[in-house]
Amino acid sequence: MAPSKLGRRAVMQIFAAGATLGAAAEAAEANSVPWSAGRERPTLVVPPGAADCHHHIYDHHFPADPAASLHPGDATVADYRLLQRRLGTTRNVVVQPSTYGTDNRCMLAALAEFGRAARGIAVVHPDIAPAELRRMDEAGVRGIRFNLVQAGATTIDMVAPLSRRIADLGWHVQIHMKGADIVAAADGLRRLPTPIVFDHFGRIPEPEGIDSPAFATMRAFLDSGRVWVKLSGAYQDSRIGPPSYADIGVLARAYVAAAPERLVWGSDWPHPTEKVKPDDAILLDLLGAWVPDEATRSRILVKNPEILYGFST
Repeated sequence: MAPSKLGRRAVMQIFAAGATLGAAAEAAEANSVPWSAGRERPTLVVPPGAADCHHHIYDHHFPADPAASLHPGDATVADYRLLQRRLGTTRNVVVQPSTYGTDNRCMLAALAEFGRAARGIAVVHPDIAPAELRRMDEAGVRGIRFNLVQAGATTIDMVAPLSRRIADLGWHVQIHMKGADIVAAADGLRRLPTPIVFDHFGRIPEPEGIDSPAFATMRAFLDSGRVWVKLSGAYQDSRIGPPSYADIGVLARAYVAAAPERLVWGSDWPHPTEKVKPDDAILLDLLGAWVPDEATRSRILVKNPEILYGFST
């Protein structure tokens, strides 16, 4: 009898172990997100209303701009919702990518599909009609972007005239620009009538980091009270790389010490510049390391986006 009972017990243990492994596999599959490595949830639990303030949507139904240098595959609203489920964020900012130039139809369609919890950043031409700007404002657009790193539809000469066009709407100017170029353009940028949001840490060069003239310029901008910085795209300038991105961590902590009230966080999903896609859970967990104080972290994830993008409180 004893061997028989032992045999049944062993069989039950095997079945139980198989069920556990099956449940773990199902959970991992549920956390799978296109254009993102890894399947684990982040360790960091974000507060209610947390916002991802920088991501893109791509759809082959919308034609690419002939001058575009980046041509990612489709990264849809449905795909992005999987990322939200994995990270726990509930608000998002859809940023018009350079791929579509000044044709904002893909971004606006995504805004309509996401609904009230989303905001948009457009790319526009200087001759855009006032009625079109108002239509975008009603759709949830809150700023215009100038990507001066990837070749595309915008130039530095367009920044000042377009900033005057959007000032009355309460929008801001979002700039993706290498740190050295920000230094060179600083005088003109200071005269803009709108707030400025710099993408991806202001693209401060490494390994110089916080000792670079670019960081000194960004600190002066932050001290003015009219400039915001996105803690996004840590991989853009890191020399150390994943999983710690320790060099960018030094930069992030310096920004947090300087002006936590004008920082926002973004995933940069689907990471169009990266051939090897990062793990978005790791990228979000970095924020926990950079900002250990929960109240400050909540400010960056919730309150600051409410102020900058007008999310409903």
